[in-house]
Amino acid sequence: MIFRQATIRLTVAYTVIQLGLFAVFAIGIYTFVTGTFDFDAVEFEGEGAAVGAEQGFALLRRALIIFYACLLIVVPLSSWLMARAALKPIKASFERQQQFVDGASHEMRTPLSVIQGELELALTRMRTPTEYQAAIATSLEAAIGLTRLTDDLLKLSRTTREELAATFASVDINTAVREVVARADAAHILGPAVTADLGRQGRVWGSEELISRAIGNVVDNSVKFSEPRGAVAVTTTAVGETLIVQVRDDGIGMTGEQASHAFERFWRADDARATPGHGLGLALVKQIMHAHGGSVTIDSQSGAGTTVTLRFPLTMR
Repeated sequence: MIFRQATIRLTVAYTVIQLGLFAVFAIGIYTFVTGTFDFDAVEFEGEGAAVGAEQGFALLRRALIIFYACLLIVVPLSSWLMARAALKPIKASFERQQQFVDGASHEMRTPLSVIQGELELALTRMRTPTEYQAAIATSLEAAIGLTRLTDDLLKLSRTTREELAATFASVDINTAVREVVARADAAHILGPAVTADLGRQGRVWGSEELISRAIGNVVDNSVKFSEPRGAVAVTTTAVGETLIVQVRDDGIGMTGEQASHAFERFWRADDARATPGHGLGLALVKQIMHAHGGSVTIDSQSGAGTTVTLRFPLTMR
């Protein structure tokens, strides 16, 4: 509704402006022709020449009027097309923002409902210290998830590539991978084995925190969607001027259609909605890679695991 009204207003504005300009142009042409006409020469040549001049002026007036009448039909249509073209990117941006807000509201509602429900339940009657501790622990876990979601949202919406570049330094990718693998092993003791196969030392120009976050998000995804007896392998290789980090798992995988949406904010496959998460991990990975002049791709088959490839430009700084 908003964009329909905006389209109408822009169409009217464009129409008035164009018709006004064409009117000034037509009047200018007619004034120029009549103003520069040599009336003295016509009077000298006689009445026939004066009649011919008047007929010429009448023909010019008629042509300008017909032309302007045609514009009354053409200009509104062209103005409508111009208005739609002008509003198209704004409309697309607004729709993405609306989807983002709707998704964020939905994702935030869940942990807030958990916190509210646990606290209200704890206050309905006197409980044992153990029951209070359980309620507090559940609320704390939901609050930590909400904090993580808020941090991800801020990184996705507030940080620009220029702002990030100001904090860049030389980063050893192998060191970052070792730390990510160590954290994953510690956090998922009962989960799949996470191993690292590191190539020659390679350094990239970027933010160590964000690079670790990108690799860590991919590893966490692989762990979440793999069986406890499965395996997640992280490898690093240098090919030409590019340093490649690959994360392979033998988990549930995705279909081609699902993989095409994997980097969208808040998108989650139907069979993954029961798994903890907010659908922001890979979206943040993509933004981090873009900020570092790199790229991220995903190759997956349903039931046959997933391979995520991060490509960083090598640097000798």
